[in-house]
Amino acid sequence: MEIFLMVLIFLVLIAISNMIHRFLPFIPVPLIQIALGIGVAYVQGFHHVPLNPELFMVLFIAPLLFNDGKLTPRDELWKLRSYILLLALGLVFATVLIAGPFIHWLIPAIPLSAAFALAAILSPTDAVAVGSLSGRVKLPGKIMHLLEGEALMNDASGLVAFNFAIAATVTGYFSLTKAIGSFLVIAVGGIVIGALLGFLVIWFRMLLRRLGMEDVTLHMLIIILTPFIIYLIAEEFHVSGILAVVAAGVTHAVERDRMRSASIKLRVVSDSTWSVILFTLNGLVFILLGHEIPGVVNQIWSDPAYNNGQVVGYILLITAVLILLRFAWVWVSTNRQFKSSLLTALSGVRGALTLAAAFSIPLTLADNRPFPERSLMLFICAGVILLTLVIASVLLPLLTREKHADSATMIDHGKEARIQMLQAGLRTVREEMTDENKEEAVQLIYAYTKRLQQSHITDKSDMKQFWEATIAVRKIGLAAERSVAEAWLKEHKASTRAAELFLSSLDRVEMLLASRYKIKLLMRTLWQNLKRLLTNNEPKEVPMSPDHPDWDQYKALKLEAIRAAIGEIQAVKPAEKKEILQAVIADYRAMEHFLQNDRVWSRRKQKLSSERMELELKAIQSERNEIQSMFEQGDIDRTQASQLRMDVNYREANLFESQALVEDEGH
Repeated sequence: MEIFLMVLIFLVLIAISNMIHRFLPFIPVPLIQIALGIGVAYVQGFHHVPLNPELFMVLFIAPLLFNDGKLTPRDELWKLRSYILLLALGLVFATVLIAGPFIHWLIPAIPLSAAFALAAILSPTDAVAVGSLSGRVKLPGKIMHLLEGEALMNDASGLVAFNFAIAATVTGYFSLTKAIGSFLVIAVGGIVIGALLGFLVIWFRMLLRRLGMEDVTLHMLIIILTPFIIYLIAEEFHVSGILAVVAAGVTHAVERDRMRSASIKLRVVSDSTWSVILFTLNGLVFILLGHEIPGVVNQIWSDPAYNNGQVVGYILLITAVLILLRFAWVWVSTNRQFKSSLLTALSGVRGALTLAAAFSIPLTLADNRPFPERSLMLFICAGVILLTLVIASVLLPLLTREKHADSATMIDHGKEARIQMLQAGLRTVREEMTDENKEEAVQLIYAYTKRLQQSHITDKSDMKQFWEATIAVRKIGLAAERSVAEAWLKEHKASTRAAELFLSSLDRVEMLLASRYKIKLLMRTLWQNLKRLLTNNEPKEVPMSPDHPDWDQYKALKLEAIRAAIGEIQAVKPAEKKEILQAVIADYRAMEHFLQNDRVWSRRKQKLSSERMELELKAIQSERNEIQSMFEQGDIDRTQASQLRMDVNYREANLFESQALVEDEGH
């Protein structure tokens, strides 16, 4: 019962940390969670849970790195492969060889082999901690991909170096040749086993589907269990479980790309489930880290053998050496500019993995003597973790914040923020578009394009110019359509009735676009009514739809006309009309996909399909994330963020209301 209550309290603290962050966005969520973890550790009667390194790795690190492997862009990692290897391997071993002797010189009580071990666990950056920076700090894309790739790989190299250094301290024996060979076996073996098991899981899931077992719950359970099972199997074979789950994550990313349209429901459930799992695990990692820190600190603070000021100085000096070494390595080995090297150096945040490895330091040596300065090593690890997080949280936003001109020359910030928000939603729609949901995606892209066009308008004169330019471009398309229709009529590719219906529809559109369209439309309506009265006939035209006898010819003519219109519009110059051209082309594309799927005509009353609902909700969530990111970076204030959220909430409410109406009609 005590453990259940403790887990429940930790989950409540995760929720509280995000509430606090909403009101204090300048404080990163990890620091808030660490502070809450420290606070709860001092509560009287609270059950203390010792951090078990093996359990921590399989329960937290395995699923988090598996997900990172699935989401990290493979193309970008491949382009940066040499730089990533220089950081994940070269920098780790350089840190061990340089920082190790420095620690031994600074603290002679720590043997050289133990100093190497301490440097080894302080060398790798933490993937969870690095990921926590991305929401608040807008690092350049290449730097962020470099950090993500480094964090995925350097855990293995750091832990291998740490284990050999610990073994040398405990036994007094070390073999460089054996260490290098063992590292290669552990690293390559982990990647190979992870990839093979990943493909085996994918094959098994595909087999289940071929057998008709499409149950989403079953497939979701297999996906959730995958990182835990692969990690345990890899460790059982004495290879890197960390690299194994990363490799498995990459293989699942390949499968996700190839089978995006396989099951919409599974994708929705998978994304939602993993979102909750990752949110919870990320929070628990930092709360557990904070929960362990008081015990580590108290061992040193309460020991009269240590000077508190001196041990704090150790942390400051070791952290400074780690950052300077990282900066020099990046600057020299990757030929980056000073600022890029500085950003990469400051982004090298250490996390809970470092402390978990430190807790695995044995209590005694082979001769049963206490391990030298184990408590001090734990204290230094905790201090470096906190200090690197604080430094990154304070300095990175300052270094990455864009400098604006004075307020008099700035573009309206609310308008720019709205455009950035809509662009985030548009990106999500394009990324999620598949063959199965292409029709809905095109409609959404068209809607977002229209909103973006309207967001660029600042005053009435701009609005007038915008619509005049849009109408002019649309008339170019209509002229191209008319030419196609007249050519088809002349060459007898279409019946006279189909061509006349088509030309009549063009006349109506052109009339609506004309400056005096209301008068022309009124006169046309009066003439048709008068003609009907004189001939005593009712309108015989059947609305154009798949039920119309000339539908096939009309559809073929319209598709050919649309392609001709798009071709003419794409040839328009100058470039300043680019956004307007894209908007009109998007309009034509929407019509094209609408026509190519006859089912749409029978569903015209159904405003939202399940695919459209899924896409729009994902786009809306991306807009919310972008608003929060802009707010955290100080690009918008609380009032602007609130206004943007109101806009998003209003559209989301309309979305659910429309869906409810559709469902009601279906019953």
